[in-house]
Amino acid sequence: MSKAQITALLHAWQDGDKMALEKALPFLHAELRRLAKRHMRAENAGHTLQATALVNEAYLRLVDVELDFQDRAHFLALASKVMRRILVDHARGQKRLKRGSGQKPVTLDESLIASDRGELDSIDLLDLDEALNKLAEFDARLAGGIELVYFGGLTTAEAATTLGISRVTLNKDMQLARAWLFRELE
Repeated sequence: MSKAQITALLHAWQDGDKMALEKALPFLHAELRRLAKRHMRAENAGHTLQATALVNEAYLRLVDVELDFQDRAHFLALASKVMRRILVDHARGQKRLKRGSGQKPVTLDESLIASDRGELDSIDLLDLDEALNKLAEFDARLAGGIELVYFGGLTTAEAATTLGISRVTLNKDMQLARAWLFRELE
C-alpha cells in the first residue's frame, strides 16, 4: 500500500471511520515497530519494556484520542512522541522504586563491559527529556526537528515537510539543536 493510500485511510479514521484504521494498521504496524526498536536501541541493556510492548502502549494511547495530523509521516511523528513519553514515564517510575533506585546493575560478563553500544548509552533518558523540553521552550522548531528525525525515524525530507520548512533549513536547525543539546547535557 502506498504512503498516499495510508494517509487517506488515516484521514478517514480521523473523520470517524473506525474500519479505516483497521485497514491501515497492518501497514503502520511495521513502521511503528521500527520506531519502537529505534527508541529501544537508545535504552540501557536489560530494559524491562520491550519494543512490542512499546508499540502496543503507544497504539492504546493514540487510538482513544482525537488526533490532528497532516499525513502518514506526521502520524508517525506523533506516535514517536508518544513512545518517547512512555519511555520517560517508565524511567521515572523505575527511579521511584523503593529499593535500588538509581543503582546500576553490575555485570560479571567482561565481554559486555567492553562492548561499545554508542554514545547515546551514556546519556540518561530523563536528562535528555529535560534538555529537549528546555530546547522546546527556547525554540520549538529546533526540538521538533530532533524529535522527528532522531526519535521519529523520519527522513529529513519527511521531517521538513511535517515542519513546513525546507530540507536545508532543517539541516541547519539540526546542527544547531545538536550543539545546544550536547552543551546542555555536559
